[in-house]
Amino acid sequence: MTSVKFPNKRMSSIKMSGGIREILSRANELEKEGRSIIHMEIGRPDFDSPACAKEAVKSALDSGDVHYTNMQGTEELREAVAEKYRRENNMQANAQRSVVITNGAMEAITASLLTILDPGDEIIVPSPYFSAYADEIALTGAVMVNVPTSMERGFALSADDIAKAITPRTKAILINTPNNPSGAVLTRGNLEEIAALAISKDLLVISDECYEKFLYEGEHVSIGSFKGMEERTVTVSAASKTWSMTGWRIGWAVSPEEMTPYLNKCHQNLTTCANSFAQAGVAAAFAHADGDVKKMIAEYGRRRDMVAQWIGRIEGFEAIKPAGAFYAFPRISSLNMDGFKFCSWLLENAGVSVVQGEVFGAAGHIRIAYCREYDYIEEGMRRIKEAVDGLRAGSRK
Repeated sequence: MTSVKFPNKRMSSIKMSGGIREILSRANELEKEGRSIIHMEIGRPDFDSPACAKEAVKSALDSGDVHYTNMQGTEELREAVAEKYRRENNMQANAQRSVVITNGAMEAITASLLTILDPGDEIIVPSPYFSAYADEIALTGAVMVNVPTSMERGFALSADDIAKAITPRTKAILINTPNNPSGAVLTRGNLEEIAALAISKDLLVISDECYEKFLYEGEHVSIGSFKGMEERTVTVSAASKTWSMTGWRIGWAVSPEEMTPYLNKCHQNLTTCANSFAQAGVAAAFAHADGDVKKMIAEYGRRRDMVAQWIGRIEGFEAIKPAGAFYAFPRISSLNMDGFKFCSWLLENAGVSVVQGEVFGAAGHIRIAYCREYDYIEEGMRRIKEAVDGLRAGSRK
C-alpha cells in the first residue's frame, strides 16, 4: 500500500462532481433502464462532418500519412488557419511564427494558460464561462477572478467591471465570444474598451472564439485584430463546432510571435502533436466546406427561434434570445430551486437532461443545448413546459 495520498494539492482544488458529465451519466443510466430521455446537456452538433474532410482522411491513410507531424502542426493546416485569420478576422497571422495546431481548443487554452501564468498569478474570467476554464486555471496554480455579467444587460462585459477586479497580481483576461453558455456576443464597442484596458494595464488576453461561425445577430470581431493587441492576444478556436468534428480533436492557437515557441513547447510536452490524418481532413474543410457551415448556421437559427418561443411560454423562465453559439441560458430562480436540484428533478420527472448554471459560474440559470434535431428539441421543450407548469400548479395548492 502506497503512502502517497490522493488528491494532491493541485487536484484538490478541482471539483470532482456536480458537472456536465454527472448529469449526462445519470441520463445515460435512465436510458439503459428503458426511460425516454431528451439530451439537451452536451454541446455536440448532430450534423455529420464534411464529406471532403472524410475523403481527405481516407486519402491520407491510404498514402501512409500515419506518423508524427511537425509538433506545431502540418504546414498545410497552419497555412489554412493563418490565411483564414488574415482574410476573415483582419489579423496578421503567420503560419510559421504564430500558429500552433493542438488537440482541440481545450488543449490550446490549457497550453496557453500554462505558458502565460505562474502560481499565484490572477486571471480575470467573466461569468458565465465555459465550465472547463476553472479546472484548467486551477491546474496552473493561478487564481481565477470572476467578473459577473447579468442577463439584464444582455451578459455584456463592462471594461469598468474588469478594471475594478485588476490587482498587482493580474496577468491576463480570458474572454469567450460568442459565449458558451449564454449565447451572448461581445460587440465591437465592448471589445475596444477591453482592448484599451488590456493595453493600459499591460495584460494579456486569451480569446476563445470557438463559436464564431454561429452568429445570428451582429458581427464577430476578434480582439486580436485591434491595434496594439496582436502582441498580447492568443486567439483560440477549433474544428469541433465549426464543422461538427468534435471527435477529431483538432484546434489551434494564434499567438504573439514571441510566445509561440514556448506555447508550442508546452503543447509538445502535453500531447507531442495533433493527429496527422485528422489535420489533413481539417485542412480540406477549410478549403471546401463553407457550404456545410452555412447549412448548419441556417438550421441552428431555426432551432434558436423555436427554443426562444418555448422559453417565452414557460412561466418562471426568463432569457435573452441568444445572438450566437447554440445554447439558451434561461434564469429559473423564481422557481425557488437551485440549479442542480432543478436539473435532477427535471431529468427524473420529465426525462429531459439540461445543465445547471452553477457549472458555468451563474447560479439560478440552466443551459439548454439546441444542437440536436428540430423535432427532438421541440419535444424536450414541450416536456420542460409541461413539467414546470405542473410544478408551479402544485406549489399553489
